[in-house]
Amino acid sequence: MRHLKLIVAAASVCALSACVIAPYPRQGAYYPEGGAIITDVAPPAPYAEAVPVIPYPGAVWIGGYWGWSGSRHNWVPGRWERGRHGYAWNPHHWENRGGRWRLEGGGWRRH
Repeated sequence: MRHLKLIVAAASVCALSACVIAPYPRQGAYYPEGGAIITDVAPPAPYAEAVPVIPYPGAVWIGGYWGWSGSRHNWVPGRWERGRHGYAWNPHHWENRGGRWRLEGGGWRRH
């Protein structure tokens, strides 16, 4: 009888190991491969940020942008970052593509 219980327990574990729990789909946006965010909701007007005093020579201000969280736009504040010789910061921005909005991520690009 004890062996039967072990066999049933082992079979249950094997059967359950094939279960996949997927996250609940986010409403209002979808996330294709590559980490892009695409939504039908246009971003709000740009937010006017007060740029703080430069903290050290060579620092580069990375401006804030409207990100996406859950089912709405949210402001991601700007920050100072160490500059990279030979590179310039390409800011995050939203592009309208056929009535849908796609967030293009910011990053450093070579001059």
